[in-house]
Amino acid sequence: MKPLSSSTQRRRPFSSYYYFITLAFITFVAIIYWKDFASFLQSPARSSPTEKGEECDIFEGRWVYDEDNRPLYEEEECPYIQPQLTCQAHGRPETGYQRWRWQPHGCSLPRFNASQMLEMLRGKRMMFVGDSLNRGQYVSMVCLLHRIIPESAKSLETVDSLTVFRAKDYNASIEFYWAPFLVESNSDNAVVHRITDRIVRARSINKHAQYWKGADILVFNTYLWWMTGSKMKILKGSFGGDMKDIIEMETEDAYRLALRRMVKWVEKNMDPQNTRVFFASMSPAHASSKEWGGEPDGNCYNETTPIQDPTYWGSASKSMMQVLKEVLSKSRVPISLLNITQLSEYRKDAHTSIYKKQWTPLTPEQIANPKSYADCTHWCLPGLQDTWNELLYANLFSP
Repeated sequence: MKPLSSSTQRRRPFSSYYYFITLAFITFVAIIYWKDFASFLQSPARSSPTEKGEECDIFEGRWVYDEDNRPLYEEEECPYIQPQLTCQAHGRPETGYQRWRWQPHGCSLPRFNASQMLEMLRGKRMMFVGDSLNRGQYVSMVCLLHRIIPESAKSLETVDSLTVFRAKDYNASIEFYWAPFLVESNSDNAVVHRITDRIVRARSINKHAQYWKGADILVFNTYLWWMTGSKMKILKGSFGGDMKDIIEMETEDAYRLALRRMVKWVEKNMDPQNTRVFFASMSPAHASSKEWGGEPDGNCYNETTPIQDPTYWGSASKSMMQVLKEVLSKSRVPISLLNITQLSEYRKDAHTSIYKKQWTPLTPEQIANPKSYADCTHWCLPGLQDTWNELLYANLFSP
């Protein structure tokens, strides 16, 4: 080895002095920053201990009317809301549904911070995958973020099943991919998918999943399209074949097969050190008001306040919820359950009802009986789904 020159040997103490000074400064800054960051993570938003010393479950709580801090944005301020969800523009006479805030027992949710969320997403892809309810949550997220982005620094584009919102200055994208069953089905067309006789390939996911690769945050959902009221039809072959190899299966069993396929894909393709995966649980409908003590023939139409009974559970299938929890619990990589079912069960007031774009002309009979065409499945924006994203936000910033 070539020996150091005498001049190099003389410079070493001087260089070492500045090296240690620089290292000490970096360490000091890191400690100060970490204290601030750790303080945020330990805020009462996610898992603050209750008076009994227990962890706070942010999915258990009650709805509080908050006229000062809700809504988080105005309907007319967000141009990305589809006409199926713009209830004020379609004549809803009151705005109370926008002003309810979710209050967990024993702690509080952090207020959604768009700047902080965009910083987290810098250089990343966040993708929502599923049906129109997941698309509603996606649109809510875009509405929560877009206001602080200059007009020239954002864009939204849809190609087939994929919709991409870009925050150009952050090199970030928030995306939605239409896959109502997650696995391949005959309802995969993002526009023409109103098919009564639904058929799925319960073990086939790669047709869709090729578009999910590389996402840093994934939020899945699938439930509504499984609830046909009869057994599910499972195709063993391909949709390009003769379509003869079809069997019928109990809905829960078919659902389990599809979820297992999703989990298997996540285990193979997602690095838990660098990615986060969530699954949003069942979004309930409010199609029968007798479930909450209302009129025998009523539904969500004309409902303006939440259900107050904390034990209420309506139409969402408990057996399907059990399948979901069972499958996710066996995943070898973390998949966080975004448990929005119970808190959404209370919100009979938050649906689009009749206040949405009608894709087909209403008949005189329907006009005479608004309950007959009320949409008690989808949700007005702004509204309930902004809370789903507050819960997602809290989980993203949790340790």
